[in-house]
Amino acid sequence: MNKSLLTIGAITGMFAVVFGAFGAHSLKKLIEPDQLAIFHTGVTYQFYHTFAIFIAAWLGNHFNNKLFNIAGWFFFAGIICFSGSLYLLSTRAYLGIDSWSSVIGPITPIGGLFFIVGWGTILWGVRKG
Repeated sequence: MNKSLLTIGAITGMFAVVFGAFGAHSLKKLIEPDQLAIFHTGVTYQFYHTFAIFIAAWLGNHFNNKLFNIAGWFFFAGIICFSGSLYLLSTRAYLGIDSWSSVIGPITPIGGLFFIVGWGTILWGVRKG
């Protein structure tokens, strides 16, 4: 089993719970409801793709195919770029980084592309295997 991916999956899952709890209990007092919804989207996608990392690690081990492990790393990159950028965008006023919007905003679709490539790599591994 790919211990690196399993470790990353455990860490991203743990932080998804932390960020979700923070958003539900503390952040809602600090940011606007529409920004909280954006933050929640980041948490949701982080959870989905944490599970995808575990699935990719399992598939890589079960089928002995490195394509699945590569997919897991794409999912991790997607979490960092997609969810991470949504966390920053939704809290930019609170964090005082409003001027960063033009830099952070374009990172979100790059993260989405990483997710798509990850799922495409899973498909490629299934078809190849």
